[in-house]
Amino acid sequence: MVQTIQGYTYGQVSTSPIGLADLDLLKKTVLFTDEDEKYLQLAGTVLQDQTNDILDLWYGYVGSNEHLLYYFTKNGQPNSDYLSAVRLRFGQWIMDLCNRPYDQTWLNYQHEVALRHHSSKKNKTDHVDAVPIIHFRYLVAFIFPITFTIKGFLAKKGHSAEVIEAMYSAWFKAVTMTVVLWCHPYINEGEF
Repeated sequence: MVQTIQGYTYGQVSTSPIGLADLDLLKKTVLFTDEDEKYLQLAGTVLQDQTNDILDLWYGYVGSNEHLLYYFTKNGQPNSDYLSAVRLRFGQWIMDLCNRPYDQTWLNYQHEVALRHHSSKKNKTDHVDAVPIIHFRYLVAFIFPITFTIKGFLAKKGHSAEVIEAMYSAWFKAVTMTVVLWCHPYINEGEF
């Protein structure tokens, strides 16, 4: 049975202003290949039963850094319901990053996620009253912890060092592309 995740609207969002030709150039820029797709899918099988542990690590990191936890607060008080709802979607994001085809539907959902970090739609999905935007600098800065911390999880299923490195590299490229796409609403029109 597939769990319904509140606010997870993959395939049910408006069209991204970024098209497949732009995505192909972005893939080319980060050296993302068909081989990376294969290793991401393998990473998906490796990470599937570790998602909660990964999220525990990432949420521990966010929770131990006031400047990051701030984005889930109102008047300095964290909203635990908001954190929980986002956590479920974040877990699904791990699986989507590894397993979904990077097609127009995927692009559309990345744009929706981008808007949910930006003042355009932040807080609206979960109907919360919290800080109205996640600042651009932390989207980009988060590439490192989300990449660096995944390697240990990729190594837990007995794959060779070479295969682990290939999964890790594919993950890094995919995270970088995703975050670049999430930056779109923060960039002036015509400058993205």
